[in-house]
Amino acid sequence: MKHTYFTFLTICCIVFSNCERTNKPKTSKTADWQILFDGTSLDGWRGYNAENLPPGWSIVDSTLTFTTAKVNEADYDYKGSKDIIYGAEMFDYFELYLEWKLPEGGNSGIFYHIQEGFPGIPEIAPEYQLIDDDNYARLHDITEYNLSVGNTKNPSELQPMQKTASDYAMYAAPDDKILYPVGQWNSSRIVCTAQGVTYFLNGKETVSFDPNSADWKTRRSSGKWKDFPNYARFKKGYIGFQDHGSGLAFRNIKIKKR
Repeated sequence: MKHTYFTFLTICCIVFSNCERTNKPKTSKTADWQILFDGTSLDGWRGYNAENLPPGWSIVDSTLTFTTAKVNEADYDYKGSKDIIYGAEMFDYFELYLEWKLPEGGNSGIFYHIQEGFPGIPEIAPEYQLIDDDNYARLHDITEYNLSVGNTKNPSELQPMQKTASDYAMYAAPDDKILYPVGQWNSSRIVCTAQGVTYFLNGKETVSFDPNSADWKTRRSSGKWKDFPNYARFKKGYIGFQDHGSGLAFRNIKIKKR
């Protein structure tokens, strides 16, 4: 009887222990996320090729905000841009999540694998496009620009690879993507692994590509980037945002190493 009692007790302990492990909430992946902007501090953020943040960038209502007067496409000064980077750390494989909103006619972009020492970020780093799909071409004359990069079909309009959640000038986001109107918050996610890169907009995949594939190499050598030898050359670098002459707001910026 005594032996049976202890055997029963031992079995109960084992079962209880296993149940505890089974029913215990799974460890939150939140612990794996590294916060790049928490709404209270600009630590780590600075201008591209600079030591400090350019004028116009600040914290407004707990968001990383760029405030500026609207600039026409023809008047935008690419050399004098105010692009910024999170300069505290470089990343190779990662998952990046953030939320953003643009004003009417707004334009920006999310860059990754940025290296410094070049005239500008766009010529070296892939870009997750952010733009006001509905109104940008109505408010900005982009005909000359489109013709200059070989977009001869409807050059006064945004091209598919210029729209939000596209890999800019490389892969177009689908027409049925989920994009909220200007002034509302959207969420974006970039997943970069050894197997390839995938973009998401408001939880839905928009593009996926392998930068080592023949298709990617053909696009890279025949389109806008054919005359930019350093485009997407680097496989590790900073995360950054583009100033393109319009107001911007970002929040909940976080990254997870893969």
